[in-house]
Amino acid sequence: MRIEIIAKNYKLSEKLKDIIEKKLEKFARYFEEDAKAKVLLKQINQDKDVMEVTINFGGGKIMRAEVVTDNMYDNIDLVLPKLERQVRKYRTKLGKKVKESAFDMDALYKDSAEEIDTKELAIGRVKQTDVKKMSVKDAIAEMELLDHSFYVFINEANGLVNIVYRRAVGDVGLLDLIY
Repeated sequence: MRIEIIAKNYKLSEKLKDIIEKKLEKFARYFEEDAKAKVLLKQINQDKDVMEVTINFGGGKIMRAEVVTDNMYDNIDLVLPKLERQVRKYRTKLGKKVKESAFDMDALYKDSAEEIDTKELAIGRVKQTDVKKMSVKDAIAEMELLDHSFYVFINEANGLVNIVYRRAVGDVGLLDLIY
């Protein structure tokens, strides 16, 4: 697995770089050799450190986890268990995209004493809603008014379905769907 570390507004020390590479190498047991891990380190508001890890594998499959704390060394210990839970939870969906030996049960629980819930998620409620044509600014205002974490709308600028969502770092993201 190739590992790429990018620092934005953050001074990356050799010690932290070595720790990140060493800990991410544990994920090589899950993925084939062509997998690529991209680690983005950034600092926001002078007191919050963000670590975002994205793993590309198996012909366009992506796994991603992000954490925000006041210490980048803590972030690595928080983000990796999130990724490991995703691998374990979705191992049936990932199928042949991960190594055959990745889920040897002795090795699987050697690093973590945590029990993983592997039951499938079920739809608990179905709602219907009108999708309205509006500007991105109006969609953000609508999301805030409804106190939702996301809002689906038709962007009046391009006529495509878009989604605005509240990000963990406190700002708003925009998904511009291409279909």
